[in-house]
Amino acid sequence: MPLFYSTKTFHNLLHEMKPDQPIKFSPLHRLQWEDAQQKYVILYPEGMVELNQSSAEILLCCNGTRNLAQIVTELEQKFATTGLTNDITAFLEVALQNGWIQQ
Repeated sequence: MPLFYSTKTFHNLLHEMKPDQPIKFSPLHRLQWEDAQQKYVILYPEGMVELNQSSAEILLCCNGTRNLAQIVTELEQKFATTGLTNDITAFLEVALQNGWIQQ
């Protein structure tokens, strides 16, 4: 392992998904249903992020008891489909980089 990392490399290491670790929604943010928008949103001191249905379903599974594989399995069963691993992983990587989830 190198002794020195570029800032970008170090940032990526800090925000890399760890597939075996449980994923939980950040206590610094709030995930809630907004009647006005008819969708889930993430609320945080600086603003709000509107979520599509898929993103909300993924984040609702992030309760600190499930790891990546368990979330994928749950959602594939819920929606009677397969092959969601790449899409869910990509979204959770973005969520981790944005601080919406923690491991």
